[in-house]
Amino acid sequence: SDDPAHLEEAKAKGAIKTDFILSAEIMTIALAAIPESGLLFTAAVLAVVGVGITVAVYGAVALIVKADDGGLWLARNASSERMQSFGRWVVRAMPSFMKGLTVVGTAAMLWVGGSIVVHGLEQLGINWPGHAIHDFAHWFAHQTEPQAQAFFGWLGKALMDGLFGLALGLGLIPLSHWVLSKLGH
Repeated sequence: SDDPAHLEEAKAKGAIKTDFILSAEIMTIALAAIPESGLLFTAAVLAVVGVGITVAVYGAVALIVKADDGGLWLARNASSERMQSFGRWVVRAMPSFMKGLTVVGTAAMLWVGGSIVVHGLEQLGINWPGHAIHDFAHWFAHQTEPQAQAFFGWLGKALMDGLFGLALGLGLIPLSHWVLSKLGH
């Protein structure tokens, strides 16, 4: 449906799903970064991280989702022509911004998710994906000038982690459909 309220609700639901996945990835990274300690300390650290993620991520999502409403209000109600013009610009810019954010967010989820899975596999003794990614990043970095090698090493690793995450996700789609169809019967 092209109803603005329905589109707004769909936008918000999509943003919440994306942020839930990113929040889970951040919590996984935080858990891995906590030194060996007791259960209470670990729980307290994760609680603080969880509250921080909730405030930061969902606050940012709320601002982004409502930015076009704010722009529309400025375009209609601001006292200066400059602010009205800014409001119109915000309304026109938000669809492109949201599309760009979708691309960046998807790439970030694939990159971080791929990296988490590769790290998890290494913890289980399955080292070849991590070694292959490291070797590619090393090769990629050394195709550039020495001053740029650190950046291109990071970029090569991020690209390969993202491709690993994409391949894993694409491979899991048929499995998840099969599992869900079995649960539905």
